[in-house]
Amino acid sequence: MWKQSKWIAVLAVTLAGPAMAGTLPSLPNPPANYPTGELGRLVKLGEDIIMHTDTHPLTKDLVGNKLQCTSCHLQGGRAKTIGTFIGTATAFPAFSKREKTVQTLQDRINNCFMRSMNGKRPIIDTEASVAMASYVTWLSEGLPVAMNAQKPVTPYYSGTWPDKEVVPLIKKATHANYLNGQKIYQQRCQSCHGENGQGAGNFPPLWGNGAYNTGAGMSKLEKMTSWLEPNMPAGNANLTKQEAVDVTLFIDAQPRPSFNLQDHLLPKSEMGYYNSKVLKEKHDVRSNFKIFGLDVDAIRGDRRIR
Repeated sequence: MWKQSKWIAVLAVTLAGPAMAGTLPSLPNPPANYPTGELGRLVKLGEDIIMHTDTHPLTKDLVGNKLQCTSCHLQGGRAKTIGTFIGTATAFPAFSKREKTVQTLQDRINNCFMRSMNGKRPIIDTEASVAMASYVTWLSEGLPVAMNAQKPVTPYYSGTWPDKEVVPLIKKATHANYLNGQKIYQQRCQSCHGENGQGAGNFPPLWGNGAYNTGAGMSKLEKMTSWLEPNMPAGNANLTKQEAVDVTLFIDAQPRPSFNLQDHLLPKSEMGYYNSKVLKEKHDVRSNFKIFGLDVDAIRGDRRIR
């Protein structure tokens, strides 16, 4: 178990902000041993769901694409990089600007089903919901609680997620950046994710009906860029910040399902209470680019309407 002083040192690094954006914090190893008894069963079940979300019997009917939680949270959240689950549970309950409420860990996990999974939000306290939260909590075992009053993000990346340094690069992007991103995709991404972004094997689709929708974090240009730089290509992350911006522009300008919050909520009689003050929310490819003052048609160099 870490001493409190070491945890404070980690917080000092992560809260340093953009100046530390290119430096990955030092994360502890995940726990070596599963809990015993019924809790251990739930943790293992949660891990199985995280690894096989779109095919697991408890969640497959709630997933609307071909992604698993591990598609973004690499190695089932054990990877020591952006997207890790190590330390995540210590940040909750945490305030969410998106929902304008204080969210529990179960809230945060279940809301991903509506966005990254392009599916339906699981019911809180069902076995699947409790199991996933148990697994994520287990990966924070021994770490001090550090509830986040600003955003639902692990303390390791609270100050650097998303990377503020990429925003000016995105705002000044042109069609030339899109073309460079296409070239980068063909050279470093296509062999795993397919010529048309359809994915292959364990590598997820990046656009089209099988990919994340426009409400997902990965559809937000600054978040996708921030995730790509330290994580891709898999096993040999070597993108510069500008290259990460360019390939993000190319990928996120491709067609994908639009997001309408109401389409992803179960009927109230089934779902129960939805912990959010925001009940109407819509996004599409065009609106996600417009946030940065970009016209997606000009970026793509055509007049296609998405």
